[in-house]
Formats: sequence, C-alpha cells, structure tokens
Amino acid sequence: MSIIICPGIHESVLTECFLSGCMERVRDEAKNRNEVDLLIFPGESGLALSAFHILQFLHKHLQDRIESPVVFISFSAGVVGAILAAHKWQQIGGYVKAFIAIDGWGVPVWGNFPIHRMSHDYFTHWSSSVLGSGENNFYADPAVEHHQMWRSPQTVQGYWVNSSLGESLPKERLSAAEFLQLLLRRYEDN
Repeated sequence: MSIIICPGIHESVLTECFLSGCMERVRDEAKNRNEVDLLIFPGESGLALSAFHILQFLHKHLQDRIESPVVFISFSAGVVGAILAAHKWQQIGGYVKAFIAIDGWGVPVWGNFPIHRMSHDYFTHWSSSVLGSGENNFYADPAVEHHQMWRSPQTVQGYWVNSSLGESLPKERLSAAEFLQLLLRRYEDN
C-alpha cells in the first residue's frame, strides 16, 4: 500500500511537522513490516491544486505498481488536486483504497472509494458533509486554528463520528493523529 500525502498551499515546515507528529509512527510500523510506501507530493504551492501534477508524481513513483492500493491524505487546497487525481488514478486502472480530506472546506469529495473528512471545528464538519463525506469522520472540539490540523494533529482533540449511525449517537473522543492512525491501520489490515 502507498500513502500519498498532498499538502495545501503553505510553508513546507508545516508538512514536516505533520509527518513527525502524526505519520512517524505509521512510517515506523510500515518499515518493520515493509508494507507501506509513504510518498509526499512536493506541492506546497499552487501545484497542490493540480491533479495533473499529482498524477505525474504518482506515475513517477508507482510506475509498475498501478494496481497496488493507494490511500490519499490531503490538506486544505491540496484536497482539490488530490480528489481529482484519485478519480483519474482510478480511471487509468489504479486502486484507491481510501481518501482522507483534512480541512478541505468547500471542496466536493465523492467517489466509489471510502472517503473520510477531518475538520478543525464542528461548523466545517457539518457544512462540508453536504459536499460529500464518508461514514467515519473527525472534527476538533474545542475548535482549533485551520493550520493546527496539519501542523500538530497530535495536539488536536475532538470526536470520531460515524455518519451512517447518525450524529445523535455517542461519539468517540480522541486526537486527530489517533483518528488518522486508526484509519490507516484499518486500511493496512484490509
């Protein structure tokens, strides 16, 4: 399985913080099992919006493994390019195992693959769900600043909600990093 990280339009240091604060554990566990490739799209500029450039990146790194499972993790403006790239990847025969949109407010996310949204507050969670979301999502409570979701997800507390069961049911409280790690473990195991 390959995990494709698609940052938004921000300084690269934020992505480095995300990787060390959230993905380090995933990377270490994957190295031990030699099962997961972690690929970081270098598009912290306007290229984050470009499905074309993300697809070029995928072709370069996964040339002979197009059918191997891919999980997209995207942030903010990076959700725009990543969701389009996920659809194109699937159209050319690739296998999208899951798509995780972190604070992709206002971006429609749809697909015939599992989709998860992570939001920096309840309003973003609620208002984005009309534009597509999966069954398992996360929102920060108390609300945090937008970039904190990417810079330091291990410090963001909130709720795991299963939209298929309804918002009125009990929610599980955990950090954004824990939520993401649990999702990734689920996709590694299946």
